[in-house]
Amino acid sequence: MDLSRSQSNFSLGFGCSHASMTPTPTPRAPIADDSINLQVDPSFRSLPTTFSPIPLQLLEQKAEKVTVEEPKKDGGEQKEDEHFRILGHHMCLKRQRDCPLLLAQAKHPKRSLIGDSDLESRRAAVRAWGDQPLHLADPDIHELIEKEKQRQVKGIELIASENFVCRAVMEALGSHLTNKYSEGMPGARYYIGNQYIDQIENLCIERALTAFGLESDKWGVNVQPYSCTSANFAVYTGLLLPGERIMGLDSPSGGHMSHGYCTPGGKKISATSIFFESFPYKVNPQTGYIDYDKLEDKALDYRPKILICGGSSYPRDWEFARVRQIADKCGAVLMCDMAHISGLVATKECSNPFDHCDIVTSTTHKGLRGPRGGIIFYRKGPKIRKQGHHSSHSDTSTNYDLEEKINFAVFPSLQGGPHNNHIAALAIALKQVATPEYKAYIQQMKKNAQALAAALLRRKCRLVTGGTDNHLLLWDLTPMGLTGKVYEKVCEMCHITLNKTAIFGDNGTISPGGVRIGTPAMTTRGCIESDFETIADFLIKAAQITSALQREHGKSHKEFVKSLCTNKDISELRNRVEAFALQYEMPASFVRIE
Repeated sequence: MDLSRSQSNFSLGFGCSHASMTPTPTPRAPIADDSINLQVDPSFRSLPTTFSPIPLQLLEQKAEKVTVEEPKKDGGEQKEDEHFRILGHHMCLKRQRDCPLLLAQAKHPKRSLIGDSDLESRRAAVRAWGDQPLHLADPDIHELIEKEKQRQVKGIELIASENFVCRAVMEALGSHLTNKYSEGMPGARYYIGNQYIDQIENLCIERALTAFGLESDKWGVNVQPYSCTSANFAVYTGLLLPGERIMGLDSPSGGHMSHGYCTPGGKKISATSIFFESFPYKVNPQTGYIDYDKLEDKALDYRPKILICGGSSYPRDWEFARVRQIADKCGAVLMCDMAHISGLVATKECSNPFDHCDIVTSTTHKGLRGPRGGIIFYRKGPKIRKQGHHSSHSDTSTNYDLEEKINFAVFPSLQGGPHNNHIAALAIALKQVATPEYKAYIQQMKKNAQALAAALLRRKCRLVTGGTDNHLLLWDLTPMGLTGKVYEKVCEMCHITLNKTAIFGDNGTISPGGVRIGTPAMTTRGCIESDFETIADFLIKAAQITSALQREHGKSHKEFVKSLCTNKDISELRNRVEAFALQYEMPASFVRIE
């Protein structure tokens, strides 16, 4: 520092008093970094000379002020920059440009930035953003939501995996719970502030066990999976190493792709098949029923570590006891995906997988009428059976060790924070599942499926397995010369929604000539057996329209689709469908559609 430039005063502008500085003696050689003892020259300690304080001033006396003119805005004053020098270095003090808070403070220096008027303006800004209704905040999205609601209200919903939620579930989904991050399990979160979230999740777990009649010392449950596919993959991740074997029902036979699926050409469609080795069992192509004898033969040859029962397009009841025997013989963990039959299981309207399986997974939005999500049940405590004599997997433990493996697989292995609004909504739905009213709903759902099946059979339609034991049926359209793809398109134009599905032909080949039809959604809206007689008439009429259009346009799918918009028969059927659907109440429809 060049002290010769210093003047009589020293100030840094913070109210400091004059400072004194003592000159440093002649510097010696630097001390090495690894020196331990600091050696000080004794002559420095005994230095008799006393130096008088030398005041230091950083700012030079001659500060230059240079005015930089800017265009005036709204009659404002001309702004200028101040230039000066510090320790020989040129500096420039820039003036603040149009900062609203600073301008306000400059005009009213005695007013605090956190004064009442300023606080109110900030609160008003939050209200303007945070309390704006959807139709004002985003008219585009609001319009599309309203159109989708009208589509649901005016249509006949027959997709077996869809349903309608009640107002309470919908309100929970749109609640403040969506704001909270809750990674981890109740009582062991990564973030604080989860005391009420923990209570909600624990209540959901308790209600899940109650809904299915399970004891908490024998069964545990994880309610955090985002979907049943996520739940299934969490089970595989927790119990298997990459490349280990699973076996489930083939997708064209009515299984789900998350159980492992490859195309006939060998392409791996599901991540299950990509990361694990999967080998499917199938239905008998002549009857449509699962061939349990062939399933046993395949399982004993293949030796899967997890054997999966349950499917997404199987209209008959499952023989869980038979599959348990097979799992014991081949030494496999038995897992059931009850996504489609969970409501039937809870109300004891079908065979119970909990009596025989080690792990049970499900979606929560089909028959349970809850939010879209997944759930995993797993056994706890002492094992109730030993592995079969032919087990190829060494397992001598006497207690189940599934809980920690599955919970760790859900988080942190595969997911982040749970969707707390969904968990609360699921808790609401599970509370309803345990009521007599829900049991009556499930019984009516089965009756409606059987009534629809009988109505179609009377009209000479072909159903896979000849009927149904649950909530869905498979209609084989090949005798009418139709495919599921063209038929579902015509139905959609008539405001009837169902979905195409592959089916097995008599010769064992896979055909796209089927549709899957389910009764949960329209049963929720209040339809009974006689209503499904009317729905059967609509379905037959749609099939007749499809056949006529196909004859007219041949194999030209483009021309076929183009003709749907102007077809008078479709327009007439659509009007009949809308008139029928509007008779029934839509749950959680806050504004009736006129």
